[in-house]
Amino acid sequence: MFQSGVMGLVGSLGAVSKIVLLLLFVASILSWGVIFYKWRTFKAADREDQRFFSAFTKIRDLDELYRQSKRADGSPSARVFQGIMDRVLTVSGDGTVSASQSAGVSKDPVAAIDHQYMDKTVAYLVQNQVSHLESYLPVLATTGNITPFIGLLGTVLGIIDSFREIGTQGTASIAAVAPGVSEALVATAAGLFTAIPAVIFYNYYLTRIRKTVFRIESFTVEAMRSLQTRMKQAAVGGQL
Repeated sequence: MFQSGVMGLVGSLGAVSKIVLLLLFVASILSWGVIFYKWRTFKAADREDQRFFSAFTKIRDLDELYRQSKRADGSPSARVFQGIMDRVLTVSGDGTVSASQSAGVSKDPVAAIDHQYMDKTVAYLVQNQVSHLESYLPVLATTGNITPFIGLLGTVLGIIDSFREIGTQGTASIAAVAPGVSEALVATAAGLFTAIPAVIFYNYYLTRIRKTVFRIESFTVEAMRSLQTRMKQAAVGGQL
């Protein structure tokens, strides 16, 4: 009965109100698609990060660690680590690493990495991952901002049509006004129904991004310290 009532109400709406509802329906579908996509993305990022962190603490060989980072494709931290390795070290086709002169790494085993170069590199790599994590979030922000106004527009147009009908009938009784006003308010309700989930998940995903960025930056500090130590050890052993 409820479904038939809703369908009957939609069917009684004017052309403008139906167009407004169609726009809101499309916006709702897009926003929910982004919500589910980003949910899977963040879940995969958390899982792959944990797996890569475990590998990083256990594996001492740089070649194998680089290959593990390539396997953890969904891990933002692994992508940052790959970027650091690609710039600090030269990676051959078989995954073997050697010192890269472009990064300021000398063949001298006690030489340090060019910190100014690496600070800029790490900042770029982290920002690149932030941009990746923020992808499609503007859809939620736009949906949350404009759909209430689209619904309000439909309501205003519906009320204008109702008053025009009142003028035509020559009466302002509740029986004449209530149906038109109730139909007009459907657009406002639909706009809020579309906007509220988009705003909630947009703010939630911003929080997830801040936590992920903090995790990446914390790992990067540890990775740079550990990488320099491992490179020096490997250089002393004749591996670099």
